[in-house]
Amino acid sequence: MHYQFRWSGLEPETEHSCWKDVAGIIDRAKASGLRVPKYLGHSKTGALKADGAAAMKILNLVRVLQKSRSIKAVMFIRDLDHQSERREGIEQARSEHLDRQPKLEIIIGTANRMREAWVLNGFVASQAEIQTLEEIKAQLNFDPCEEPHKLRSNSGESVDRIRNPKVVLEKLTGGDYSREQQCWEETSLELLRERGEHSGLSAYLEEVEQRLIPILLE
Repeated sequence: MHYQFRWSGLEPETEHSCWKDVAGIIDRAKASGLRVPKYLGHSKTGALKADGAAAMKILNLVRVLQKSRSIKAVMFIRDLDHQSERREGIEQARSEHLDRQPKLEIIIGTANRMREAWVLNGFVASQAEIQTLEEIKAQLNFDPCEEPHKLRSNSGESVDRIRNPKVVLEKLTGGDYSREQQCWEETSLELLRERGEHSGLSAYLEEVEQRLIPILLE
């Protein structure tokens, strides 16, 4: 299975890397002897916004790792949390690396406003779940699965908690992670695209289709 693709984090034997761990990962890479280019704090388009600096540091490390690992693509997945500049910064970093060699596809997925919105996009109520969904729709005056981007609250305690996407998802799934998984594993791509226009899911699926799928089909 020499040519089998697999997901990996920045460090060996990891499946992914977290944004909060980037600084430590880069420090460990340098301590191991890797010469990671120093990020100078700006790009050809000017100062990087929000997550742009972290994304640039990650991509600089990936370029070094490409010398010993066959890395074809990087996926940046991020909750926006009311900060659209997060995506703008990552896009700035991507633009810096688009024409560099070896070729590296950079896929961006930004959830508006958090990843639970994407899961709600994929929630299709079973017969036993319809009543719960209808009760939530009545409280909100909209369908949280079709318009999860309208769930703007951060509260878990106040009367506004029903507008927190985490709370809505927990009510619908009973806190069962395997039920959450069904929302992206079993729901049709057509429905996910239809519902995900405002949550950022449709844009992410388009990036996967345009940038990642061609690599997998090579």
